[in-house]
Amino acid sequence: MPYDPVMASAPSPLAAALERVGDRWSLLLVEALLEGPRRFGELSDVVQGIAPNILADRLRRLESERVVRSTPYSQRPPRFVYELTPEGSELAGALRLLADWGSRVARDAEPLRHVACGTPMEARWYCPTCARAVESTETDEVRYL
Repeated sequence: MPYDPVMASAPSPLAAALERVGDRWSLLLVEALLEGPRRFGELSDVVQGIAPNILADRLRRLESERVVRSTPYSQRPPRFVYELTPEGSELAGALRLLADWGSRVARDAEPLRHVACGTPMEARWYCPTCARAVESTETDEVRYL
């Protein structure tokens, strides 16, 4: 698909993503749900410092954005288990990139490591058409479509 200047004037893909999941708590909830379904109390324990009203609000918002799905497990009182939708699971790559950046700029953050050998992981852009990694010197040519 050729580069379309009209598309370039549309809101950026980053702006669209941030509109859906762009706050701290939402991203931490997605990270917590990457390990599998969790109940409200479990999420509250895993995501340290989140107030119950904020947790409930973010879960409702993520559900309305089709990132999280809730399934009732109790009718009285109503209780739910929360899990990522396939669309929500796609955020894993973006979260890994943010975690990688965080590990490089924070003093006390540990980088993501390869389980087999313990080497810190590196993120790279890859072009499936050319079947090669795109080097940082070529990023001026990268366009969001």
